[in-house]
Amino acid sequence: MASHDQSYKAGETKAHAQEKTDQAMAKGREASEAVKAKAQGAKDKTAETAEHATQQAKEIRAQESKDQSGGNLSEKAAAAKEKALGATEATKEKASEMSQSARETAEAGKEKTGGVLQATGEKVKDMAQGAAEAVKHTFGMGPHDGNDTRRPKE
Repeated sequence: MASHDQSYKAGETKAHAQEKTDQAMAKGREASEAVKAKAQGAKDKTAETAEHATQQAKEIRAQESKDQSGGNLSEKAAAAKEKALGATEATKEKASEMSQSARETAEAGKEKTGGVLQATGEKVKDMAQGAAEAVKHTFGMGPHDGNDTRRPKE
């Protein structure tokens, strides 16, 4: 009867370990999806800002062309050009910051997931070893202490 109970407990332990592993994997997938979504948002925002800067540059070129056909470049066109160049630089900086943020978030998610999986792996390993020891002990194959009365001392 003890063997049946030990086998039952070993099976329960294995099922519990599998459940914990599945939960850890789900958390890892969720973290990965969150990082991907954040990175995609950063990419979209960068593309939108770059498109805006490109549009401003086109408008400035059109204004310069118009002004040159009239003779001189007006101060207003020069100011607009400076503003567009500033916007372009700001866009580049913002894109760089967002890219770095996405990288850092991805790295943090990766480290967190790795830690959870490692801890879960250790727990599963420990439970499996405990179950194996219980089965060995049940069949008399495990280490024997001095209280074992069934075997003669050598």
